Amino acid sequence: MEDEYSQILEDAHSKFNERNYKEAEELYTKFITSCLQSRECEAVRLATAFNNRGQIKYFRVDFHEAVEDYTSAIQADNQFSVPFYNRGLILYRLGFFDGAKGDFLQALKRNPDFEDAQVSLRQTLLDQQQKLDREY
Repeated sequence: MEDEYSQILEDAHSKFNERNYKEAEELYTKFITSCLQSRECEAVRLATAFNNRGQIKYFRVDFHEAVEDYTSAIQADNQFSVPFYNRGLILYRLGFFDGAKGDFLQALKRNPDFEDAQVSLRQTLLDQQQKLDREY
């Protein structure tokens, strides 16, 4: 059974890398559903599937559903820095600077060398200060 899960996840990654997002999303959903029903599923693989499915939703600007998937990825493996970063990007884009700052800090706590998270945190702090300076 584990081999079947592995193949579904590999196929999903392939479709994702080919930018065939519709099929990739379907395969990630199939993997997630199967994984959640199994007690043999590795947390890191489940978290990766949730994160990547969240990316697909992010690409189509479905921010609410993307945040849900990133949050599920974090719940599956709270040491995985990437979904913290990805969720932080959405919060930043929506102007929720405190939430974005918190997520970028969590990503950096898990991976201090995460350069994109460092840059995003700096930009968030700058934009948050500018917003405060404008008083709105």
